[in-house]
Amino acid sequence: MKSSRLVSILLLLQTRGRMTAAQLAEELEVSVRTVYRDVEALGAAGVPLYGDAGHAGGYRLLDGYRTRLTGLNADEAEALFLAGAPGPAAQLGLGSVLAAAQLKVRAALPPELRGHADRISGRFHLDAPGWYADGDETPYLPAVADAVWNSRVLHVRYRRWREPTDVERRLEPYGLVLKAGRWYVVAGPGPRTYRVDQILRLAPADEEFTYPGDFDLAAYWSAYQRDFHARLYRHEAVVRLAPGVTLDRATNCRTEKDGWTTATVPIESVDHAHAEFLRLGTGIEVLQPPELRERIARTVAELAGRYGNFRAHGGD
Repeated sequence: MKSSRLVSILLLLQTRGRMTAAQLAEELEVSVRTVYRDVEALGAAGVPLYGDAGHAGGYRLLDGYRTRLTGLNADEAEALFLAGAPGPAAQLGLGSVLAAAQLKVRAALPPELRGHADRISGRFHLDAPGWYADGDETPYLPAVADAVWNSRVLHVRYRRWREPTDVERRLEPYGLVLKAGRWYVVAGPGPRTYRVDQILRLAPADEEFTYPGDFDLAAYWSAYQRDFHARLYRHEAVVRLAPGVTLDRATNCRTEKDGWTTATVPIESVDHAHAEFLRLGTGIEVLQPPELRERIARTVAELAGRYGNFRAHGGD
């Protein structure tokens, strides 16, 4: 709608400063001609904005002009307070800052939208870690976050999974990611990904780095996850699944006459698949690879012998 687009132009100029018509058009996904018409409408409504011609030109608001957040609709007000996750903010050392910011935004909202914001805050709570895992201890997270905000170099002692396990690293921290209750820092050179809870020692350096202008944290993380899964599941197993039993990664599924389903399942390793498939009990039969089938057969035979001996000694 035109009214919401006019408010968007106003807020963009208020938060970003000078912007060209082409930049506004790209941000709002409209034509440059539409931006020209909208700017004229804002000027006619008394908004003090002006345009500069030339290579460094563009539209900007008169210095000191601010607008209240009356352009929010109900859904936007709810989403704004939904995005303010208090747990992660507190871990970053920003809990009080978030609370103060939400209080100011709430005060600026019209009364009818204030109720929507209060409702979403009272009906949604984010608890990122899983049920069977406590949150990782991340004593250096606030320091890492500070280095991210201020583009400061860090010198860390880091524990990794392969030998040598404890190594010294110089990091240029580009950004932080919270994944399933665990914090990761993406840092150059590289960039590479590090678990914050595996930082053993940290010393901020009196050195700034230049944040790469072409780096996109969200795009990097998506590519990192795809590569992680590709490296994680490098092998395959062929299995039969009992009726009602499913595996998320199963492909090439074919249901047989007896109701069982033959499927191909990517696996990380024989060791990992052995533990994973045993949890399904009699609901799965491994057909391939032979070493996995044989290992599960040995485990089942050992369990049968153990429980057989228990019964022989008077167990129920």
